[in-house]
This record gives sequence, structure tokens and C-alpha cells, in this order.
Amino acid sequence: PVDETQKMAELLGLGDECGEGASRASVLAGSCLADNRLNLDVYPDGCRRFLQLFEGRRGEVVQVEFLRLSSNDRILGTTLGVLPHLKHLKSLVLKGGHARDEFGSCQRGSLTSLPPEVGNLRCLTHLDLSFNSLSTLPSCILHLPSLRVLLVSHNSLVALPEDFGSLSKLTFFSAMKNQLKGLPQSIGELAVLQDLDLSENALECLPEEIGNLHNCAELDLSGNRLSSIPDSLANLKSLRRLHLHSNLLVTVPASLASLPNLSRLDLQNNCLRAVPLEIQTSPVVRLRGNPLGEAKPSPQADESSAGGLRRLFLASGEDSFTVTSEGCKVVLACGIHFYFPPGAASDPLQIYFRTLAPDPQCVKLRHHDVLLSRVLELQPHGVKFQQEVQIWMPYASPQTFHQREVVVRTFSGRTWSDLRTRVEQKRKSKKPVAHCSVLHFSWFLVVSRLVQNECKVPTEGTLLFSSVDPNIKVTFPPGVTEEPRSVKLQVLPVSAEEIEEITANAGCRASPLLCLSQDSLVDFLRPVRIQLPLPPGVTGLNLDQSRLHLLRGDLEGETWDDITSQVVLEFTHLYAVFEVTHFSWYWLWYTTKSYIGGIAKKVYERLRMYQVNFIALQRKKDPEQVLLQCVPKHKVDPVLKKLQDRYRGPEPSDMVEMFEGEQFFAAFERGISIDMDRPDCVDGRLSFIFYSHLKNMKEIYVTSPVDRKGQAVKGQVSFYRGAVPESIPEDASRRRKGADSLWLATLPIKLPRLKPRWGENPGPLNGFSFPPLNLGNAETGYLTQANLLSISRRVGADWQTIGLNLGLTYQQIERIGYNNREDLHKQILDMLFSWAQQNSEDPDCVSKLITAMKESGRQDIADEIDTIIELGRQKYRESIRRVGL
Repeated sequence: PVDETQKMAELLGLGDECGEGASRASVLAGSCLADNRLNLDVYPDGCRRFLQLFEGRRGEVVQVEFLRLSSNDRILGTTLGVLPHLKHLKSLVLKGGHARDEFGSCQRGSLTSLPPEVGNLRCLTHLDLSFNSLSTLPSCILHLPSLRVLLVSHNSLVALPEDFGSLSKLTFFSAMKNQLKGLPQSIGELAVLQDLDLSENALECLPEEIGNLHNCAELDLSGNRLSSIPDSLANLKSLRRLHLHSNLLVTVPASLASLPNLSRLDLQNNCLRAVPLEIQTSPVVRLRGNPLGEAKPSPQADESSAGGLRRLFLASGEDSFTVTSEGCKVVLACGIHFYFPPGAASDPLQIYFRTLAPDPQCVKLRHHDVLLSRVLELQPHGVKFQQEVQIWMPYASPQTFHQREVVVRTFSGRTWSDLRTRVEQKRKSKKPVAHCSVLHFSWFLVVSRLVQNECKVPTEGTLLFSSVDPNIKVTFPPGVTEEPRSVKLQVLPVSAEEIEEITANAGCRASPLLCLSQDSLVDFLRPVRIQLPLPPGVTGLNLDQSRLHLLRGDLEGETWDDITSQVVLEFTHLYAVFEVTHFSWYWLWYTTKSYIGGIAKKVYERLRMYQVNFIALQRKKDPEQVLLQCVPKHKVDPVLKKLQDRYRGPEPSDMVEMFEGEQFFAAFERGISIDMDRPDCVDGRLSFIFYSHLKNMKEIYVTSPVDRKGQAVKGQVSFYRGAVPESIPEDASRRRKGADSLWLATLPIKLPRLKPRWGENPGPLNGFSFPPLNLGNAETGYLTQANLLSISRRVGADWQTIGLNLGLTYQQIERIGYNNREDLHKQILDMLFSWAQQNSEDPDCVSKLITAMKESGRQDIADEIDTIIELGRQKYRESIRRVGL
């Protein structure tokens, strides 16, 4: 054993002058060969060591299944002759790029061909020949029957063999960074290919046969010279990501928008001047960097549109558009659509718009209403159009539809009213939108309410049924009113399980709650007859009338009076019937309890509450970035599953109950602080408003005044109740007063100990010195050097993706990474300030920065920039008002 170990040390070139070297050699060779792996590309002379191993322990080396060698090695050619002996080889990596030139760029390997006998490696499934000097694809590769993964990126290939499609088992092929000018028709024969990367070549056209890659999920054709793409790409039904950016495209087929699984279509930096409507309106499409004019609808869109109206597609930074007498269609970046018919505006009219977070002081929700959207404000207010303007507003889909309906609610200047609304679905995304028509502009939002049945009651009388429960009906006899009046009916079904859970009494049962209202303050002239179903399990045969109670509630549900003795109740086998002369809310209960009014009030209050949990998560790549969210109990698991790849944190808080539209605060404690200048920061705490179908989420950057270079900071975030909505019953509000009742939950937050950077400069710019910057303009607000420094602390490992989306080239990114290779923070600073200096004169640079952050998956940074810019706008408006302009 000692002699064998020493022999292995000699074969691996580790020396035999001490026992330590021999021991290291034994461990290295033993572990490699035991796992049938040899990773020798990490050694400058890996090929020499491989040849020595092959001569010394051939019996074991020929069993190797995974082999990695550097093609920058000087004796690679000699080594290639040994490869055909490795009959069990499954993975072969012969990559260059292990050496760098004087400028820090990767040097390509010396590999220009492979021995024909390599085609006899029948077990080979993975072959990586990247960063080499191949001008043609070695013919032996086409004879590898099991090959599934082939990488030949960063070579000098000008063409692929005509019979390339013979690689019938190929699932992954990358030929990026070559000089390919065309593709063989046989590429369509790669029936199981799932990932095809042909980016950064010289492709000028594509064969129609590329549409036969029915299993392809990702296709990267970016960085070529394509001026058009074949319609057959629409046959790739499995395609999820299609990269076409940085080409010379002047048009794209509208059929791409119909690909069922497509999650990203990147068309940035092309020559597109007209894009089909289906493409422009798709949320998965990226179009930045194209000289787009007016949208060009597809032929299908022309047939369905009214006379080919002008279409406007507004970017995220825009806040206005002009409507003329010819009419137009407008699509906002947030997905809201408008249709202005010809003649709607007699003269050119500038329309201003913005979407706002809902403020309970302004947005008045009624009982059992659920908010489904942000608030849309359209100006100028009060201007009357000659024809109705149609609006489509996307909204968060409610959980149930059969007992509720979706309506658009608008503010008239004094009160909120509901518009006649039609619910539709977007053709491609199938997401719901609320469609309404208006003559005036003001504020708009989408709510879910109890289904409302209404009718006009004439002097002759009429009958009104509930569409939720047809067993509920209201009969208006002749002569019930002198003047016609409008009557509304709503029903809130309550299950027996809910009643039992809230009352903890299996003997309590209740009928659906009936809400009646009218537009007149005058009582009816004759009694109105109301029919309610008996509570579940109760019939006219087993009815104990002493246990039956008819309750009347006021229009706020704060009091419930037992009026059983004040009316005449008639019973059938299934129904109770009574008469009234004015409207209120009516609820039929069956119970042995005497004080039924208090029980009903408690049940009604609980029916309006939501059980929620709080979560506090920290981004894995940047623990100083904290995500806070209030989530309804049934959504907690799906939300955490969606976030688990990027965030970590403690278990959600215990369940608490909240009302729709209720305010709460998040306070960071025990050595953790936030930016106090945030507009949503009140007395050092973040303000939230809970809406059950909105996200209730904020992502913020936290700091600590404590020196973290010595130890981690173990802090916490606590949640507290805030203002109570006006519609909450007074008793519920009163019960919540007092210090103890304000606290909701506390979750731990830990900031790790800071590690000193190599060669760290204590200066604020970490060794960098840049001239002062002011990005943007006075009207939209500036981003200053201090703002960019604050943003840089949150970027983390995403800086390369962000830089590419900002328009920096791959070469610039590589050079920045190499020049600052020992310091991530310097890489981020160099990238951000390099871009800022190049674009300081561009008035749209701030909106481009926000867009790049969103495209890089950093919505949190985009929101922070939006907040900074909004503060700038506010200051600008205030200064304008002060000088009277």
C-alpha cells in the first residue's frame, strides 16, 4: 500500500519527498476513480497527469464515466488519442477558457477537431467543446448514438452539417458565440430537443423546418442578423421562452402571441416600427429599444376593430395622452384599456391618468364589499363626452362568483355609485377584466359585492325575487306607492357550519340574511309581503314556534331587534311569511337562546372579518431586504411556496382577524431601523391597509445603527392595529381600544455579521470617485448620486442581469467584473455609475432604470425608485403652487 500510494503521487506529479504529498495523491486519485470521475481541468498540466494515470492504472481509467480536461493544455492532441479507449465514458468536457490574456479575456482552447474513433463512444450522452477553435463540427459527433447534450459555444463555426438532424436523442444544443450564417433543414428532425441556444451568431434567416421542434421549451436567437422569422415558429406549442432581442427584425408574426405556454418573448433592440396588436398588448413581451410608431393591428384585429382607429400603447413612465374627434384606443402599461369612439370629443383633449393605492378616507366600502383593484383617477374631472367612453379594468379574481358580483364603482364628487358592469376575460391570458361605459371622468375602482337584484315598483305593484336564493321573494300589492320607486334586494347566505363555529352551539340555525333598501324615505302605503325560507333542518312539520325569532337590523348591522311579537308570522312547510311597511335587514333564527340579538350581532361581525397571518421574509442574496405581507389564512401556503426560492424567514405569525379596509402598522425594533423619509412611514412605522384580495405587501431595505462587523443583529418586526374603518360596528371599535389590543404579532429579523471586503476602502464610495449626477428633470424629479449609492446597496448578485437590461454590452459587463473581481460592491458601483454617466442627458433614463429593474426581477428596487421620483414630483408641484403658476 505504501509503494502504491507513492507511485500514484508520482503519476499525479505531486512529488514523493514527504508523506503528506503521497497521502494527498492517494486521496485525490482514489476518490476520482472510485466515483468514475476525473476532473483534471483544474490543473495547468492536467493532460500530462491523465496520460500518466492511463499508463499507470489503465484498468481503472478505462472505467471512467466523467472526464474533464482543459483544451488550453499544450499536449491536448496527444491526449485525444486515448479517449476512444474510454468505452464507458458518459460525459466529456474539453473546454477552453481556463487561461486569460493580458486584458483578462478568456483564451480559446487549441481544439480544432476530434479523432474519428470518438464516434464509437456509444455511452456518451454529454459533450462540451466550448471555448475552442472549431471551424467545422467534427463529423464523429454525428455518430454518437446516445448524445443528449452538446455544447459548442464560443467557437468559430460557420455552418452545421446537413445531416445534423441525425442526433435524434439531442435535448440540449448550444452554439452561441459562433459565426453561423444559416441552419440546415434537418434541424427540424431533432424531435426531442428542448433547449436551443443560437445567440450571438450571424444568422440572416431561419428554415421553415425549425417549426417542427415541437418539444422545444426555450429558443434563444438573440444577437443575430434576422430581419424576419418564419410563421412556423407558431407551431412550437411547448415554447416557454423565445429570445429575439438584438436582431434586425422589422416585423413579427401575430401568431406568436397565441403560443399557449409562452412566458417571455424578448423583442428588444430590433428595428420594429409596427407590431401586431396581439404582440404589443401581451404582458410577456419586451419591446424596449424599438423605433415603434403607431400600433399596427393584425388582419384579425382590423376586422374586429371599428374602422381602424388610432391605437396608443403607453409605457410605465407616461401619464397622459391626447384624444381627438377621430377617436382612439388606448392601452396603459398596467393593463387598463380605453375606447374613445369617433366624436366622443369634439376638440383635442389631453387626458391625464394615474393609479393610486386605496385610501380608506376616500374609498368607502359598504358591508361585505371586497376591493379588487387600485384606484384609477382620470382627469379632467367633470368633462362630458359626446358619446360614452368604454373602460376595461383588470382586477384580482375573487374566490367565489355564485353569491357575489363584480362592479366598477365611481365617485361623482359627493358619493360613490356602481356602474353597469360586464365581466369579460382577456383572450390570451384569460385574466378577468371589468368593462363599463361612462360619460364623465373621475375616480374608478373594482369591487366585489353581494349580488344585487332591483326593480322599479309601480303603483300597480310587482314581484321581486332573489337570484341567489329564489325561495326569497318580496310581493308589492297594488296601491303600495303613489310614485314609482326603486327597490334593491341583497342576500347573504350563511352556512350552518359557520353559525355553529361562531356560536359554539349546534342548536343555533339561521336563514339567509335579507337586505332590503329603497330610494324613498316614505313608508309604503300598503304592507309589503316577504317570504323567507325556514332555517336549515326546520320544516313546518317539526317547527317549535317558541324557538323561532325574526330579527330586524339597522342598515349598519350594529343593532338587531327581535320583532317576532310585532309582526304576524305565517308558516308553510318550507317558508315563513310576514308583512312590513318600511325596509330594513331581516334575519330568521331558530334557537333556544333568549338574548338572540346579541348572538346575531356577534355572528354578523365575524362574517365581515378575515383570518390572516403576517409573514416577514429576507432575501437570500441580500438579508437587508425584507418582505412584509399580510396574507389571508387560505393563501399562506401558496404564497410561501412561490417565495421560497428567493427568500427565507421565520414561520408565519399566529392567526389574527381583520376587517376589509383596516389599517395596521409594522414597526422594526431591537436594533433595526428603516428610512424615516418614506411617504408611507408614520412615526417610524410602516403603514398598511388590509384588503383581502390585494397583495398587502411591501419590500423595504432595513439598516442597523449597531456595528455589525463584530456580530449579527437579532431584531424583530411587530405589527399593530391602526385606524378602524368607519363601517365597523361601534362595539367592535370600542373593544379594540387600549395598548394591549393594538399589538397583533411579532416576528424575528436577523441581520448577519458584515464581512470585511478584500482591500476595502473606508471611504463612502469604496474607492470610487464620480462627478455629481442628476438623472431625470425638475418636473419628474431627479435621481442623485446619493440615490444611486442607496440603490447600489440593494442590487447584490443581480448586477449583471440589471446591467444587460440597462443596455450595457456583454463585453462591458465582463470588463467591469474582471476589473473589480475581488469586490462585488465595486462591480455594482462601476456598473451603475458607468450607465448613469452615459445616459445623464437622456430625459427618459429614470424610466429606463425602473423598467430594467422590473425586467431583472427586482420590483423592490423599482418601487424604491418610484417612491423617490414621486417625492420629487410632489416637491415640484408644491413649488409651482407657491409661485402661483
